[in-house]
Amino acid sequence: MARAAPRRPWAGRIGRLLTPSMVDIFFVALLMAAFVRPGWQQLLADGDTGWHIRTGQLVLAEGRAPRVDRFSFTRPGERWCAWEWLSDAAFALMFAAGGLAAVAKLAGAVLCLAAAVVFAWLLRRGSGLWIALAVTLAAVNASSVHYLARPHVFSILLYAVSLWILDEAGRGRPLLLWMLPPLCALWANLHAGFVVLPATLLLAAAVDAARRRFHPAWRYLAAAMACLAASLLNPYGWKLDQHILSYLRSPWILNHVQEFQSPDFRSEGTLVFAILLLGGAALASRTIARGNWFEGILALAWGFAALRSARHIPLFAMAVAPVIADECARWWRREAERAAPRSPVQILWQTAQDLGCRGATVWLPVLGAAAAMAAPAVPIGFPADRFPVQAVERNAGLLAPAGRMPRVLTSDQWADYLIYRFYPRERVFFDGRSDFYGPRLGADYSALQTGAENWRALVARYRFDLALLPRAWPLDAGLAGQPGWQPVYEDSVAVLYRRTAVRRRGER
Repeated sequence: MARAAPRRPWAGRIGRLLTPSMVDIFFVALLMAAFVRPGWQQLLADGDTGWHIRTGQLVLAEGRAPRVDRFSFTRPGERWCAWEWLSDAAFALMFAAGGLAAVAKLAGAVLCLAAAVVFAWLLRRGSGLWIALAVTLAAVNASSVHYLARPHVFSILLYAVSLWILDEAGRGRPLLLWMLPPLCALWANLHAGFVVLPATLLLAAAVDAARRRFHPAWRYLAAAMACLAASLLNPYGWKLDQHILSYLRSPWILNHVQEFQSPDFRSEGTLVFAILLLGGAALASRTIARGNWFEGILALAWGFAALRSARHIPLFAMAVAPVIADECARWWRREAERAAPRSPVQILWQTAQDLGCRGATVWLPVLGAAAAMAAPAVPIGFPADRFPVQAVERNAGLLAPAGRMPRVLTSDQWADYLIYRFYPRERVFFDGRSDFYGPRLGADYSALQTGAENWRALVARYRFDLALLPRAWPLDAGLAGQPGWQPVYEDSVAVLYRRTAVRRRGER
């Protein structure tokens, strides 16, 4: 009788390690499909990327976070809190390695990793492959309205990780909560969105206290306080928290900064957001009725926040994903149990469970991200239909002459672009750092942007030499008929005016 071949358990373990999971495949497929060249270009649709890169270069050159303004002629040398200094340094490193394409690739990889975390989390909760995939893709589609190469991409990733840790802690692994304070310390140096972590923990504590579950309530409260303490480990200490609080309470910022406005329900992404909002609101009530108060209330709270500010849509999408996935999985499981053996409903449900049961590996996402980063970069830049790319190219000698740099009146987004193009020589009137300039300068900027009655006095007060204006600005028509100003260039995006009046004595 032949002897059986000896078992080799290590071979099975190696085989499982080398076999990609559905999470691995999802991450790599999303990275390759969603962020091909048009996707990379879309990530550069916000001019803030420009000054973030230049700030990161300052961090790398000086070895510390900036503390005073380097970019404006209206508030030169004033105290400035560069609260995203670590993200800026990462962007600067990528820019040095591969230009704007590398910066966009970094942002895209972080966003794809956040989506993969949500997908893996839903699979871990037993949603099954089909439901987890559909809900995650819907969340990605809705969140894409705020997918930009800016530091907030790190907040999207870290909030997804935090929600998963919080969920695991609530399922009998409370020690995992103490992973959150060091995570918050890192987060506080990447983006101001870290404040949502202690806020979420405080909500969990309040919910458990309301249900008279005082032991876990105290645990969540202690974790929230530890996260707040950890957030002080930044170059600005407690002044960072003070600055963020004043920023979030500023009426001017809340009323004038575009991303704080309610979403415009005309794009595909916002339509998917509307579906998630309606479905999430309906299913959150069922979740609460089943006794899961925290997840239901969290989804409703983020839904309300997203209706008030489009920048909260990605955080809402992550908070509502488990609510929708759980209720859909509960319904499908019930139908599969009722169905006849080997029926399509039962087969699809079991297949979804089998395919989604194995955890992700590490090597395939790392290889996928490395391949995307190492792939030959197609030259990309800021979109020419949104920024004055041609105007700047054709008038570089006028905008950045060899001698004194002119004072340029332009939009905040285009000022970001000028900082990117001409720093360290460029100094702007008003850029995307709305928290730095404050309501007084913000009011002057708004008056110039809208062509208010006092625009002539403001143009004279700030002694502009050039005006690089979007064609939609009312000031375009105003300067066209204004003595002392001459149009020197125009295209479908921008018009450039030059001041021709003789300067008064004492003007520089």
